[in-house]
Amino acid sequence: MTNFKTSDFYYELPERLIAQTPIKERDHSRLLVLDKKTGETEHKHFFNLIEYLKAGDCLVINDTKVLPARLFGNRKDTKTVIEILLLKRIDKARWEILVKPGKKAKIGAEIIFEEKLLTGKIVDILKEGNRIIEFEYEGIFEEILDKLGEMPLPPYIHEKLQDKDRYQTIYAKHLGSAAAPTAGLHFNDKLLEEIEKKDVNIARLTLHVGLGTFRPVKSEYINEHIMHSEYYELNENEANKISIAKNSGPRKSK
Repeated sequence: MTNFKTSDFYYELPERLIAQTPIKERDHSRLLVLDKKTGETEHKHFFNLIEYLKAGDCLVINDTKVLPARLFGNRKDTKTVIEILLLKRIDKARWEILVKPGKKAKIGAEIIFEEKLLTGKIVDILKEGNRIIEFEYEGIFEEILDKLGEMPLPPYIHEKLQDKDRYQTIYAKHLGSAAAPTAGLHFNDKLLEEIEKKDVNIARLTLHVGLGTFRPVKSEYINEHIMHSEYYELNENEANKISIAKNSGPRKSK
């Protein structure tokens, strides 16, 4: 396999082309269509997706649900502002997190997110700099997180999200992602209904988007970059839908 350099993938994206707020109608976002045979491209809207699907196709969607995983607190002793991003739950009290500023989050540092509601202590520092935090709280953690947490928007989005649900797909079900599966954000109920009426099978899997989304590629060559694992579930029934489409559908694998 060709060992590409990371720099081979550099390109200029003007900031004015990065949408800072969600479009009113989810399926009215822009869609770039590539003809693999000719190399020609067309500019469409996401609702045009149905034109490219055939009866017997299988559309696979990810029903993960995003945690409001960004929390802001203050160090108990110095009142320094600390920002953490929840990555992975270890047990009822402990989570693996990203934290900044890291130098202010040494082992033993206590962080107050809201007095008498949520506090935490850094109990370990992992090889790559991630921390383990142990929370103290009363009640249901998910309810506390829903009250205090913010959606972990990408760093190139500068506007604060007013409606948390706009960073969830309409079919989000299983809580666990540190970021949204963004391609799915453009579906609405109407478009999914039209796709099903066209006899396109919809298969659901759960893949919790994790650390790899946030870690920049720093290696000179892309095959030297360490990819982090992510939790996923695909049950037998949904897997069979995919297999049938691959083996006997209109785009049967050759």
